[in-house]
Amino acid sequence: MDRENQKLQASESDLQCRRLKLDYEEITPCLKDVTLVWERLLTTTGRSKVRFATEEINTAVGQGVPRQHRGEIWKFLSEQYLLRQEVPGAKPPNNDTPYKELLKQLTSQQHAILIDLGRTFPTHPYFSAQLGAGQLSLYNLLKAYSLLDPEVGYCQGLSFVAGVLLLHMSEEDAFHMLRFLMYDMGLRKQYRPDMIILQIQMYQLSRLLHDYHRELYTHLEQYEIGPSLYAAPWFLTAFASHFPLGFVARVFDMLFLQGSEVIFKVALSLLGSHKPLILQQDNLESIVEFIKTTLPNLGLVQMEKTINQVSEMDISKQLQAYEVEYHVLQDELLDGPSTLSQSQRVAQLEKTNGSLRQQNLDLLEELQVAHAKIRWLETRVDGLVNREAEIQSEVKTLQQERTELQQTASNLRDLLSSLGINSPCPDQENLTNTSNNQ
Repeated sequence: MDRENQKLQASESDLQCRRLKLDYEEITPCLKDVTLVWERLLTTTGRSKVRFATEEINTAVGQGVPRQHRGEIWKFLSEQYLLRQEVPGAKPPNNDTPYKELLKQLTSQQHAILIDLGRTFPTHPYFSAQLGAGQLSLYNLLKAYSLLDPEVGYCQGLSFVAGVLLLHMSEEDAFHMLRFLMYDMGLRKQYRPDMIILQIQMYQLSRLLHDYHRELYTHLEQYEIGPSLYAAPWFLTAFASHFPLGFVARVFDMLFLQGSEVIFKVALSLLGSHKPLILQQDNLESIVEFIKTTLPNLGLVQMEKTINQVSEMDISKQLQAYEVEYHVLQDELLDGPSTLSQSQRVAQLEKTNGSLRQQNLDLLEELQVAHAKIRWLETRVDGLVNREAEIQSEVKTLQQERTELQQTASNLRDLLSSLGINSPCPDQENLTNTSNNQ
C-alpha cells in the first residue's frame, strides 16, 4: 500500500510539474479533430522510419499543435526532417557520450551558465525559483551541451532555446532536441565564437528588408539602424527572450517543420506588419526602443497572422544569394583599398546581384517545368488507378454473374434429374469445349 501511495504521489507531482511548465497562453487553440490527427501520427507503428506526406504534416502544424503533446510532436517533426534530408546537415559531434555520463563531468563554462540561469524566463514559475527544479534542469542541459560541443561551449542566448525545450519535455529528450537543432538544423553556426554567421544573417535580413519593405529599409538606413541593433537577440534566442511564450512555441513549431530560415521569415513578417508605426518614429532611440519593447507585445490575432505568413513565405533562394553577396563584399574589402568609386561599387554589386537573380530565375523555371511534369504524371497515375479500380469492379461483377449462372445451371440439372428427365444441356465441360472449338 505504501508503495502504491508513493507511485500516486509521484504521478501527481509529475502532473503538477507538467502544468507548471505549460503555464502559457496558447495562440492557436487546437480543435479536437486536429488533436486526433496528431495522436494518430504519434502512435503510428514504427513512426521514426515512416515518411508521412509533407502536405499532411504542414496542414496539421498550420491548424495547431496541442500544448500537451507539443514536446512529442517536436520529436516527431525532427524524425520527419531527418527522413526528408537527402544530404546530411552539419557534421555530427565526435562526442557520443550519453547525457547522464556528461552530467558527471566538469565544464569550464560553469560560471557563465550560472550567471544566465536567473536571467532566463525570470517570470515563468518553472524557472523563477533560484536553483529550483527548473534552473537545475536548465543548468544540467547547458552543461551537457557545453561538453558535447567544446567549440561552441556556452553562448549567451542559448539558455532560452534550451529553456523552451525543457518546458515541453524531459531533460534527456531536451538534450537530444537541442543537439538536433544545433547540428541537423545548423543553428550552432551562429553561436560559434567568431560570430561570423550571425553577421551574415544580419546582412541577409537587411537585404530582405530592402526587397520586401523598401520604405522601411530606407527609414532605418536614414538613422543608421542595422539589424544587429535589434535582431541579434531574435536569432540567438529564436525570439524567446522578448516575445510571449505562446508565440515562441508556435515559432518553434515552424522551426522544427521548416528549418532555421523560419527565424528570417518571422523577423521579416514582424517588421513588415509594424511598418506604419515604425515609420512614425523619428529618431534612432525611439525606433530601437519601439522594436525592442513595443513590437514584442503582440496581440493574439497579430501572432497568428505572423505564423500564417511564415508558412506561406519562401525566401531560401534569396538567402543563398545574399550569403554569396556578403562574401563577395568581404573579399573586396580584404583585397585592400578599392580603386572603384562608390557608384562603381554599387553598379558592380547590382551586376553581381542581377546575375544571381538570373540564375535563380533559371532554376525557378526548371523547377516549374519539373513540377508541371510531376503534376501531369500524378494526374495520369490517378487516371490509371481509377481505371484499375473500375476494371477490378467489372471483373468482380462478372465473376459474381458467372457464379450465379453456374448455380442456376446446377439447380436446373438437379431439377431435371429429380423429374427423371435426362438433361438435354451439355455439362459445363462440354460447354467449355464447344465454346473453345467455336
